[in-house]
Amino acid sequence: MKALVVRLNAICDEQPYATSWYVKNLVTGEEADRGGHVAFPTGSTRKVAIMMAVLREVNRGRLDLSEPILYEERLREGVVSGTFKFLTPGFTITLRDALVQMIIVSDNVCTRMVMERIGLDEVNDFCHALGMQDTVHRTSVPRPDMRADHRLDEVTVTSACDQGLLYDLILQGSTDPAVARRMGCSVEQCAFAIDVLSWQKLRTKIASLLPADAKVAHKGGTGKRGRMDGGIVFRDGHPLFIITGYTDQVPVTMPDGMPGYVSAFNTLGRLARACWDGIPGAPAQD
Repeated sequence: MKALVVRLNAICDEQPYATSWYVKNLVTGEEADRGGHVAFPTGSTRKVAIMMAVLREVNRGRLDLSEPILYEERLREGVVSGTFKFLTPGFTITLRDALVQMIIVSDNVCTRMVMERIGLDEVNDFCHALGMQDTVHRTSVPRPDMRADHRLDEVTVTSACDQGLLYDLILQGSTDPAVARRMGCSVEQCAFAIDVLSWQKLRTKIASLLPADAKVAHKGGTGKRGRMDGGIVFRDGHPLFIITGYTDQVPVTMPDGMPGYVSAFNTLGRLARACWDGIPGAPAQD
């Protein structure tokens, strides 16, 4: 793990912007981080906690995944991300499908549908109950006119360690009823969450340099100040490592003339690839 940490930090030290990461070796249980409790803008990585908070309310009987939701014109006003904003309003989808679209293509029309059924207070309560001490959800859907130099207290924030904790609990909860109960969910709901995260269609960050057939249950984000991603990486059907990565104060243009977001994508991809190459799989069983 020491050699891997050196490699991960070297990748970050090459960059002129702020980087933070958390890694858990799921074979040995070892953990490491770089600025793991420094608050960063979440971008859409916040949506994993939203999904789990919704599933908690479903488990409590307060929400129903089969509830039909009408796509109204008002829901696409000011929306930047996703595909629904290009579709003609007037049809209905279920809450379950809105959750899926919120995760796999980061659709903010669907995020708005979801957030009209669960409040920020409930999402924050869920996060704080798990011990996500660096996380504060402040907005349902970010303002499209947010400045690139916005203050942290204008957006939802989290840390690499908080997101790592969340992924770890979801993974454990998918097989351990006691951990699932800690999140207020069932084992089946945690397993469903991993399925949804593994259906992710936006693979330009931590999944970008991994084998094309590698299973990665993850959620990335785009912010005015940087890019971010996190998730669970599997090898041969078994969870290998958890990685979360955040960048901030990424310049619009890098010194070599390339867009800053390209560098952020590459940094996150290199971090995940270093873990893939540096963490051996579980030993074969006799």
